[in-house]
Amino acid sequence: MNIAALVIFIITYLGIIFTRFPKINIDRPSAAFFGAVAMIVFGVLTFDEAIKAIDFNTIALLLGMMIVISTLQLDGFFSLIAEKAISHSKTPLRLLSIIVFVTGIASAFLVNDAVVLLFTPVIIFVCQASALKPVPYLIAEILASNVGSAMTITGNPQNMLIGINSGMTYAHFMFHLFPVSLIGMGIVILVIKWLYPKDFEKGHVVMKSAQKFEYQYASMKTSVPIFVGIIVLFFLGKMIHLSIPVIALVGASLILIFGRIRPSKVIKTVDWVLLLFFASLFIVVEGAVKGGILKGLIESNGITVDLKGLTLLHGISLVMSQVVSNVPFTVMMLPVMKSGSSDILWLGLASASTLAGNATIIGAMANLIVIEAASGFKIRIKFWEFFKAGIITTLLTFLVSILVLYGCS
Repeated sequence: MNIAALVIFIITYLGIIFTRFPKINIDRPSAAFFGAVAMIVFGVLTFDEAIKAIDFNTIALLLGMMIVISTLQLDGFFSLIAEKAISHSKTPLRLLSIIVFVTGIASAFLVNDAVVLLFTPVIIFVCQASALKPVPYLIAEILASNVGSAMTITGNPQNMLIGINSGMTYAHFMFHLFPVSLIGMGIVILVIKWLYPKDFEKGHVVMKSAQKFEYQYASMKTSVPIFVGIIVLFFLGKMIHLSIPVIALVGASLILIFGRIRPSKVIKTVDWVLLLFFASLFIVVEGAVKGGILKGLIESNGITVDLKGLTLLHGISLVMSQVVSNVPFTVMMLPVMKSGSSDILWLGLASASTLAGNATIIGAMANLIVIEAASGFKIRIKFWEFFKAGIITTLLTFLVSILVLYGCS
């Protein structure tokens, strides 16, 4: 075993763990970037090996979807969806149901981090106008965004990693995980209603928010059809011999050329730091593989395509997603999953790592985005209050996930 690789790997993942807590100066991308550079400096990988370690298919898919989503965000498309959908709610329970299903389905195709960032203010304004306590609805939004994003390859970054590395088609991935997400959204509604019974008593009328949002309708006439076209091509990719990353890049290029938002403005909103984070993690994990650190885990991982193996995979995902977060955990698991080469296990990792994000406040980035946005409105979501809803939802959706995937094996 390469001692340098082991030390760098441990330092990097410790950095990722501790940067997820408040009042820490460094962040996760800088910790991963340090690890990637250290792998080269200390001779674990050559520079060429480090470049080859980066999965540019995943980077391309992320970049393409970020450009498309950034354009839709600047157009006000997210806020428009949220406002129009929520305007049909007349009672608290209907409002809850609409928030859960609209957030969940939108998160499946638009990347959940972006969805919750734009949906949160709309939900808060509607709750304030209706004299409703926002916290139950915001927790429901978080839970639904994670549950819904498990449905497709483009739902969240870890699914993109799994979709590209497994070689599964968009339709095959969605066909297996759609039931998990759909049932999971129903579970979210039941859990929130059960934990906050007084907030959903009959007789309360939901009012429309007086807050006005800006929409670029002229720009949406171009950006929305392009986005719809991208999703359609994702399903037809195999027939037209185009990979998912290429389709995303084609859509991104078209939306920059024909969209009404200035390309420079769109490009500035792309999360380049996230791309650096991914590239750095690929290098760190490749260094760990070459150094023999993950050899034992790869050769005898004990994760088999049966009920015991799926349960084990979900259990590991639950723990590790709280420790290092689901994206670093997924990157670390890629060599392990490639050694098994089973679609069911790939799908199990996608479902488990995503659903595990609901267990605690620090389980997924979407959770932190909503909590941070809510704090700007002086709304505080406490750790234990979230944990009650989160852990119940996680365990119930895990049960659904295991049974659905076992039934498909």
